[in-house]
Amino acid sequence: MTVEVILPCLNEASALPWVLARMPDGYRPLVVDNGSTDGSAAIAASLGARVVREPRPGFGAACHTGLLAATADVVCFMDADASLDPRQLPRVADPVLGGRSDLVLGRRRPRALGAWPPHARLGNAVIARGLRRRTGVAVHDLGPMRACRRAALADLGLADRRFGYPLEMVLRAAAGGWRITEVDVDYLRRDGRSKVTGTLRGTLRAVADMRRVMAAQGTPPGLA
Repeated sequence: MTVEVILPCLNEASALPWVLARMPDGYRPLVVDNGSTDGSAAIAASLGARVVREPRPGFGAACHTGLLAATADVVCFMDADASLDPRQLPRVADPVLGGRSDLVLGRRRPRALGAWPPHARLGNAVIARGLRRRTGVAVHDLGPMRACRRAALADLGLADRRFGYPLEMVLRAAAGGWRITEVDVDYLRRDGRSKVTGTLRGTLRAVADMRRVMAAQGTPPGLA
């Protein structure tokens, strides 16, 4: 069975060769170019990836365009910046393929110095704590490597098109009674500086987007 891997991409020309070369057999990369100016789309296509374009800026916009373009029954999401090893995709996809889970999140375990800056880890922990209080789901990381069934995710009607998209996915899945689990995945030092975790400003912007999504669904205690 083919699994489609949605890779939101903004100026990841230097990372894409490593990422695409490590795709496991049966995992088909779908690169969503979100306005790159460094030739990322052409590089991805030359390496055999399917490429679609989403001109509207926003992480969620790129993810959702990839979801709508995908055709496989099971899809994975993963950053294209070499911070995650594609060879570990089966860790998140296998429980979905085997019918043991509906949404699997890769819980990041840093394997390199500086892979996860303290400010980014703290912001993630705050959001994850609020999510546990809100849903009762034992989630500790809103990690970018995840897997689920394509049609079921499309039916959730995710509306956020910014950095709140990953959180909204978990919130709506939990509200729908999905079985949500975590598995450990390695977190590496990304290629280049992250648009989000690489700066305090980027992290605060992502946290603000997630707070907005949480508030739209009812703010849990301790997250106001």
